Amino acid sequence: MTEAESPDRAALRGSSHTEWGAGVIRRHHQRKQLDREAQHLAPGASEEAAIGRRVFAEGRGPVLTDLDGNQYLDFAAGTLTQSLGHTHPEVVEALTTQARRLWNVHDSATPDRAELLDLLARLLPGHLDTYALFSTGAEVVEAALRVVQATAPPGRNRIGALRHGFHGKTMGARMLVQWDVGHQAFAGNSILGYSPYCYRCPLDMEFPSCGVRCASLVRKHIADKPNVSALVFEPVLGAAGVIVPPPGYWEQISDACRSQGVLLVADEVLTGGGRTGAFLASERLGIEPDVAALSKGTANGFPFAVLAGRSAVLHDPAAARPGAYASTYASNPLGIAAARATLEVIERDQLVERVRVLGELLDARLNALHARFENLGDVRGLGLLYGLEFVTDRSSRRPAPEIARAVYATALDLGLRVALGGHILRLAPPFTIDEALLDEGVKLLEKAIEQVVA
Repeated sequence: MTEAESPDRAALRGSSHTEWGAGVIRRHHQRKQLDREAQHLAPGASEEAAIGRRVFAEGRGPVLTDLDGNQYLDFAAGTLTQSLGHTHPEVVEALTTQARRLWNVHDSATPDRAELLDLLARLLPGHLDTYALFSTGAEVVEAALRVVQATAPPGRNRIGALRHGFHGKTMGARMLVQWDVGHQAFAGNSILGYSPYCYRCPLDMEFPSCGVRCASLVRKHIADKPNVSALVFEPVLGAAGVIVPPPGYWEQISDACRSQGVLLVADEVLTGGGRTGAFLASERLGIEPDVAALSKGTANGFPFAVLAGRSAVLHDPAAARPGAYASTYASNPLGIAAARATLEVIERDQLVERVRVLGELLDARLNALHARFENLGDVRGLGLLYGLEFVTDRSSRRPAPEIARAVYATALDLGLRVALGGHILRLAPPFTIDEALLDEGVKLLEKAIEQVVA
């Protein structure tokens, strides 16, 4: 793809690119729109929507435009979903063509489905050769849990998960990490192991002298227990702030699970599709999961999800009873069209390899910010997925959500959108962004931090 054809450049055509960073934001039309919808819209929006108070009207490539005409580099890529950027022309064409033909016939076969399955077989590790199609991340995680529960041998009635994990807001996903709502406790039958959160080690140890003790405890309490059927995990914990495991963590755990007959279920809803510089983060970290769940970037932000698994697991008669992999929007033709177009571009343009290259550049730029700002306690990531953890000071490491919120809001005013959660900002630019815009986004972030902590 030439620069003239790049979605990045097309998005900027006719815009005043050099005005980014001026901090002059027009909001008249947005305020009116937000006041209007507040009369009927339930509260409970995301932190970033509540603080940002923007009405986004258009997106092209890595650029968003709001209702008042202000433009933003989108380093959150939608909801960490837009692998190819906003409204990628090939995905738009695939969706509009399919919309003229057929929308929903339950989970019956349609002309594009076989093509998508063949494409998945080329992109995914060879042992993950069987697929079920769904619509959202939480739905595909629930499907994975049903597979585990259906195929578990007698006596293996517990499921392992990791502290700080996030698998969705549905009942089964919440029970994995023992997430209570109100006065209702739904701990379920899960056993929690230590996640590899080196910056805030729950064992008060330091890597590498720790010997990756967190991993050995996961082995002891999950892998070595005869009543555990599976370990459900994010290879890189996303919602927790992009927690990247140190060397040796997954090697210990996956080997133990394999030897003890514990299924490895990788939640790759966020990381699947190339976000970390491999099609699955599991591949980059040396894990060979039995089942993997993908969603967010698989169809460039269109609702779609894939449950990929070993044939022996997904074909098990107990897991494959009639209706087991069906739902209202499972295998819907629009999702299939969007996923096929997205993944064909990723494969054709070798974007997974590009993510690795851009990820190295992003890593260097962000670590330079870490060296400069005392309140930036930790920077960590893989590929084009990074987390920035803000603290009041580095000695105490006390979380500073007020700083993160201020940096988020300031960056937005300067023309950069990132993802906010508590005291952590996450960055996940689209795979198609060029190096100049990647640099520019980091410079805007630097300027925002500078204005907040100066």
